[in-house]
Amino acid sequence: MDSCYRYSACSFTWLCVFSIFIVFFISGRFKSFVSFSASPTLESPDHHEPKLELQRIVSTNDQIRAVGSTDDDQQHPNGLRILNTTIIRRKKLKKPRREYVLEQGLALARASIRSVAIARNVTATFNDVPVGDVYRNPSTFYRSYVEMERRFKIYVYKEGELPIVHDGPCKEIYTIEGRFIQEMEHGARRFKTNDPQRAHVFFMPFSVAWMVKYIYKPLSYNVNPLKQFVSDYVKVVSTKYPFWNRTHGADHFMLACHDWGPYASQGNSVLYNNSIRVLCNANTSEGFNPRKDVSLPEIHLRGGYLSPKLLHPPPRNTSRPFLSFFAGGLHGPIRPQLLQYWKGKDNDMQVFEYLPADKDYYSLMLQSKFCLCPSGYEVASPRIVEAIYAECVPVILSEYYVLPFSDVLRWEAFSIQVETKEIPKLKEILLAVSEEKYRKLQENLRAVRQHFMLNQPPKRFDMFHMILHSIWLRRINARLG
Repeated sequence: MDSCYRYSACSFTWLCVFSIFIVFFISGRFKSFVSFSASPTLESPDHHEPKLELQRIVSTNDQIRAVGSTDDDQQHPNGLRILNTTIIRRKKLKKPRREYVLEQGLALARASIRSVAIARNVTATFNDVPVGDVYRNPSTFYRSYVEMERRFKIYVYKEGELPIVHDGPCKEIYTIEGRFIQEMEHGARRFKTNDPQRAHVFFMPFSVAWMVKYIYKPLSYNVNPLKQFVSDYVKVVSTKYPFWNRTHGADHFMLACHDWGPYASQGNSVLYNNSIRVLCNANTSEGFNPRKDVSLPEIHLRGGYLSPKLLHPPPRNTSRPFLSFFAGGLHGPIRPQLLQYWKGKDNDMQVFEYLPADKDYYSLMLQSKFCLCPSGYEVASPRIVEAIYAECVPVILSEYYVLPFSDVLRWEAFSIQVETKEIPKLKEILLAVSEEKYRKLQENLRAVRQHFMLNQPPKRFDMFHMILHSIWLRRINARLG
């Protein structure tokens, strides 16, 4: 009996030990002795994850320890013991730099524009889609414009104080300089960004016209104060921000309609050579580079408003009794030639140095078939835009002048360009224009008029947006980095 009892007790003891061992094994804790823990989600052959590079990391905090260790086990805040295992982690994909993302967006824009240039078609979603032979390629222009509206972001530097920075003249001869600055400061919501990291270009909103007014000494002909101001401004923004140094100024732009804009830009050689300079004085013989610089239309708004006579020009079949018209002072080398040959010489050629008191400037424009637009001391002339308003075909008498928006517009479709050496033959040249061609030129003037209108607030395809588009074209053609 005692033997049976001892045998039963022994068997029961071994059975208990064996049961404890089985429970211990099944619990999975024994597994820590023989293998690494791993996520079945990552290693399962039946699970199809995107191809990501995996990295096996074993750090000093991930050492394999024996189960049951009490000294080195990590403790969870809730008191539970954390088992140390080898960890397989997804390698973090490096987030692309913001400037890389911007450049990729511009690359997509370039590809989109090229595709339309090849196909030469466009899907119209607005009533003001450009058409006609005034454009080099209307489909390409429209796609580029839409991409600009979709993507283009401009950061306006906040540095600088009034009146020379953040302001400019909004009437008279340098109207466009002040109006553009004002719109960028207080409007342009679609294009302006307050986050410089999102910007494609950076605007330095100083006014050269106001520099001349406030810091230039009259009659000194010393432009060094202007150059010094520009130099100091670039120094401030390039020291405070990383953006100028990142691209050597290639994604920065200034805008000036004053004749001395090019001279002021010489205050910083990097700005002069690399940055986008938007200038009325777009003279290639004085350093204007059409590959990176932008020709700015010069517009003269007397009192800040367009003359009512030019708001609504007469119908096309209205009689225009004069062949041509010009009135202006003796500025530069071209006008003296024009006045020498044609002032008071021919009633068909209404050429004046100073307009008589009994004659009205805009009325004579509206009564003339051709409006003569000779350069003065500088190449640009507000007469070109005024002639477009009056639907008086501009006759451009200039040398080394890059005409505004010529990346997009075919100026030969709505103007006549005459070499200065041909001034003695000017009447002969104009009379040789057939009536059919003249009507076509005048019709095209009406088509391009919208691109030279200065609206407030701006409207699609108007002068403000055409200036932005010219800057946009320089930016998408400049691959930075």
